[in-house]
Amino acid sequence: MRSFSGRSIVELTVGSLHRGELTPDDVRIHPDTLRHQASVAAAHGNPQLADNLLRAAELTAFAEDEILALYEALRPHRSTAAQLSGLATSLESRAAPRCAALVREAAAVYARRGLLKP
Repeated sequence: MRSFSGRSIVELTVGSLHRGELTPDDVRIHPDTLRHQASVAAAHGNPQLADNLLRAAELTAFAEDEILALYEALRPHRSTAAQLSGLATSLESRAAPRCAALVREAAAVYARRGLLKP
């Protein structure tokens, strides 16, 4: 297992933190690690957790502000159907098809429950 920066997890110690040797990417999870965790979850009969971990792996390519904007857009009454459709299309174009599918599913549920922005 490795961090987003490529450092081995055995290099991520309290000592290296105290010495100022770590960067934010050193403690950011690598998408390969998330995909491995997803395969373990699936193998142990937890497909929902596996799906969540695979979506998380897709999101590692996004900046923090983009992820926060995605969460904001998915809050009830924050987005129109067209905005969510555009968001899903954008996610697909950026190699995040599982996240795009989740946004489309949310849009359908929001439409049925009256949770879309007018």
